[in-house]
Amino acid sequence: MAVRQNKVLEKMRQGKKAYGCTLEFPSTAVVELLGIAGLDFVMFDSEHGPFTPESIDDLCRVADLAGLTPLARVTSNDAPTINRFLDRGIMGVMAPHVNTAEEARAVVNAVRFGPIGQRSWGGGRGTNWNNQPNDEVKQTYVRETNANMLLTVQLETAEAYANLDAILKIEGIDFFSYGPNDLAQSMGFPGQPNHPKALEATRRTTERIHAAGKKVISDVMVSMRAADAIVSTARELLKQK
Repeated sequence: MAVRQNKVLEKMRQGKKAYGCTLEFPSTAVVELLGIAGLDFVMFDSEHGPFTPESIDDLCRVADLAGLTPLARVTSNDAPTINRFLDRGIMGVMAPHVNTAEEARAVVNAVRFGPIGQRSWGGGRGTNWNNQPNDEVKQTYVRETNANMLLTVQLETAEAYANLDAILKIEGIDFFSYGPNDLAQSMGFPGQPNHPKALEATRRTTERIHAAGKKVISDVMVSMRAADAIVSTARELLKQK
C-alpha cells in the first residue's frame, strides 16, 4: 500500500504555501468540513487541547478521508508520547519547548526512522501501512515515510534563542516556529508578547534561521485557529443586534 503524501511538504517543494487550520478541541465534524473547504492540513493542538490517543486516531482517519494532512503539536517531547501520535497516523509533529541541541536531536530521533532517527516500529494505523513480511517493502516504507514526515521545532524561550546556532546544526528539522507568550515570560515580560525586546529577539532569530538556509513555519504554512474563527464570526453576528 502506498504511503500517504504530505501536502505541506508537496506545496513547499513546489514553492507554494500550504493552508490549514489549528484545532484546540477534538471534532471529527470540523475536520470533515475543513476538508470540504479545500484546505491542505489540520493541526491538532494536543499540548493545550483535550485530545486523547483515541480521539487522535479517529481524527486522523477522518482527515485522511477528507484529503487533509494530519499534524499535531504533541503533549510532550518524550519518545513514547511522540510515537503514540505517529502510530495514530499523524504525518507531522510540532515539538514545543525545545531549548537545546540535545533536545532537538532527541525529537528527530523520535520522529524519523533510521538512518536519520530512531523512531520505534509499533502498531496502530500509522504503521499498518508497512504490515508486510517482505523486507524490501519495509525499506521502501521507511524511506517514503521519512520523506513525508514533517517536523517543526518550537523555540519558545530566551534559552532556546541563545542555543540557536547549535540547534540549527541538527539535521532532520523542517521548520522552526515560536511561542511569543512563553518567550516574553522567559525574558521577564509576562503577558507582553509584543514587548519591543521580545519582538526584536524574534526578528534577529528569524534572520539567523534564514541565513543558515532553514525555514520558519510562516515561510511555508498559513493557518487559522478554529476557536478564533468561531469567536470572530459570532462577534460579527452579534453586531447585528
